[in-house]
Amino acid sequence: MVTERRWLSAGLIAALIALGAGRVDTQDAQQPTNDAPNLYRSTDKWGKLPPGRTWGALNAVGIDRDGESVWVADRCGSNPETPPGASPFQYDSCAGSSLAPVMKFDKDGNLVRSFGAGMFVFPHKVYVDRDGNIWVADQRGPNPREAAKVPNEKKGHTVVKFSPEGRILLTLGTPGVAGNPPDELTEPTSIVMAPNGTVYISEGHTQGENSPATTVSRISMFTKDGKYIRSFGKYGTAPGEFHGAHDLAMDAQGRLFVADRGNMRVQILDQNGGFIAEWKQFSRPSGVYIRNDVLYVADSESNGVAPHPGWKRGIRIGSVKDGKVVAFIPDPRELMGTSAAEGVAVDTKGNVYGGEVGPQQVARHARP
Repeated sequence: MVTERRWLSAGLIAALIALGAGRVDTQDAQQPTNDAPNLYRSTDKWGKLPPGRTWGALNAVGIDRDGESVWVADRCGSNPETPPGASPFQYDSCAGSSLAPVMKFDKDGNLVRSFGAGMFVFPHKVYVDRDGNIWVADQRGPNPREAAKVPNEKKGHTVVKFSPEGRILLTLGTPGVAGNPPDELTEPTSIVMAPNGTVYISEGHTQGENSPATTVSRISMFTKDGKYIRSFGKYGTAPGEFHGAHDLAMDAQGRLFVADRGNMRVQILDQNGGFIAEWKQFSRPSGVYIRNDVLYVADSESNGVAPHPGWKRGIRIGSVKDGKVVAFIPDPRELMGTSAAEGVAVDTKGNVYGGEVGPQQVARHARP
């Protein structure tokens, strides 16, 4: 299904980014940034699955080294045993499934390759490094319901590095065990690699408004070969602290952008975790992605899962240089608990791909 929305020419898009157009900057970041133009044409249910397979909940999307193929990790299809009154995405997982959740699609949405069957519980992030290797964060272990269904399922709390063909190259964390590096991880949510090869992994997903101070909310650093370096950050609201570091990205200057979702801000840090800035004009960030100095921030929860009066869900787009919001792809669903993109990725032509948890789909937002 193609959803027609407002869109502008590619030339005007470039001009807006270059000029930093948009009415909101860091000085008036408390004002909702809902009125930037929508520059894209949107297609729901992008990507062709094999006959008989349906999408599960997903937020893990990434772009291949070729700049146009799309990597996706879903949660192994819909779970037909969702308890009455619960949302299906809350229980979608790969526990006990024989489906391969890691999938590569070409630019036309044709399935090229799949792997990872039997390895994951809750795929949460796909990251493609500069060598074309695929990193997948398995955010959690089995919950009690899944553990009762599949006893002794020792999976989750890991980050796995694959070759483009699906060969396992490295595993960080101990499957099924939440803990501290170097041997364990706790709820890894995202991965990004610095120009020197240092790997950053955000940890800590299950956090509420009254979480204890000991709640894990940090970023851990490893060498490209998996040797632990150090961790930084903790649960909190101060600069350099996190209330759920949900996604990571890095700009051309080597600055680390953190989707600090519970604090409703994007934090910008140096590569040692030093605080540089915080931007609240991108709303409640679930996903962050940077290409060519353009920042794409996905908000899937405002006024659905979390109160954020006046803010609309969707993907906000702006410059990493000044933080001005210049475009907005709005979520067409107003009543779903979590919707629009939670994960976001952008190809070399500027087409935006959103991994949508609630709608259980990949949406493609084409740049005209």
